Amino acid sequence: MDKLNNWIIFSNDFIWTYFLIVPLIAIGLYFTFLSRFVQFRNFREMFRLLGEGITSGKSKNSVSSFQAFCIATASRVGTGNLAGVATALALGGPGAVFWMWLIALIGSASAFIESTLAQIYKTKGERTFIGGPAFYMEKGLKKRGMGILFAVIISITFGLVFNSVQANTVTLAFHEVFGIDRTWLGILLTIFTLLVIFGGIHRIAVISGILVPLMAIAYILVALFILFMNAGSIPHLITTIFADAFGFEQFAGGGLGVVIMQGIRRGLFSNEAGMGSAPNAAATADVSHPVKQGLIQSLSVFTDTIIICSCTAFIILLSDIPLDGTTKGIQLTQMALSHQIGPAGGQFIAISILLFAFSSIVGNYSYCETNMIFISPKRIYLQLYRVAVGLMILFGSWAALDLVWNLADLAMAVMTIINLIAIVLLGKIALKALKDYHQQKKSGIHSPAFKSKSIPELKDSTSEWQ
Repeated sequence: MDKLNNWIIFSNDFIWTYFLIVPLIAIGLYFTFLSRFVQFRNFREMFRLLGEGITSGKSKNSVSSFQAFCIATASRVGTGNLAGVATALALGGPGAVFWMWLIALIGSASAFIESTLAQIYKTKGERTFIGGPAFYMEKGLKKRGMGILFAVIISITFGLVFNSVQANTVTLAFHEVFGIDRTWLGILLTIFTLLVIFGGIHRIAVISGILVPLMAIAYILVALFILFMNAGSIPHLITTIFADAFGFEQFAGGGLGVVIMQGIRRGLFSNEAGMGSAPNAAATADVSHPVKQGLIQSLSVFTDTIIICSCTAFIILLSDIPLDGTTKGIQLTQMALSHQIGPAGGQFIAISILLFAFSSIVGNYSYCETNMIFISPKRIYLQLYRVAVGLMILFGSWAALDLVWNLADLAMAVMTIINLIAIVLLGKIALKALKDYHQQKKSGIHSPAFKSKSIPELKDSTSEWQ
């Protein structure tokens, strides 16, 4: 097992260092400039559209833009926010927080592009729209083989590897606080997951629409309370984050690369910008213009990293617990909150991580269901896959933490590279859709409607926007 873990660590370092970090940032900046800073100049519009998605009535056979937002946020807001941030701080120090912020601000432009493309190239499923990177690779790039490759990788990454990460963190948190046997808790988590995912995307949408807002608000309120109690320390905290992110001490000691690497890795694991996962949820939304969902999904990146991840980081950094790497993951977050509000802190984190992780598990699965249908429409394969998801949740409940996280890093890197290639090649289509959206808004149209004929390159590649 140790040899396997060491090989995975070596592969991770090689791929992330030489093939992913620079392209990830460069492509985010590329789309930021070409879209004229879409993630900043449309910030108010994002909230307006989200409100529109909450109030708009949809038929029982459709998913609203708000529900699609919740599904994507359910997947994003999980153990990456509580355990992943703690690991980044333990290994990279306070400066890792800055790099998490940066990758979110830059990556939200990539998130807009990929989710807009998912909407443009979506197709009608049995009950709802379906789509995502596999679909825009096939319909936009005319490369079904590339789409199949992506579909296989995301099905392994999210449904199997990432869900084992979620289960791992939940069972560890409950074992630490309540002494509950990890295997038995894993069995219960597996049963409840199977009950939900066998109900399909609609059951997932309903559960996500309830769990995500409740758990996010509760966690933010606790973090705000801690910030209020430590108001005098906040200026020093912010100074420490920026100083550590660019510190001479880290540079001289060769640790600056570790700070950057941990911040970007954990930031990407949490917000998924450019990874190609959230577009699978974005495609399900029933909206009048693809850009609407692109903007809403961009907002999801802000919600995840700038708000939720920052809450965890501030809770840990204000606790004065040594970041020496001896304690990391969910245990570090539990210790930090217990330091702030007493024993109830560890219990709150355990319950929070259960809700965060469960919503992530069902959100992750929803991505994979779409891709399994893309690979083959035969229901038997989907049913077998659902069973495999349950088995991986059970495996993750007792597997070694480091091995599970390292597997997640490796799988995430590979699928991100494939998706980045696709969105660079198709990015101009999303940018033209953005131009069409703003032209309609300027002409006085309150709710723009999209037609594929407005973009000549589409031709017959999509029939949902005729």
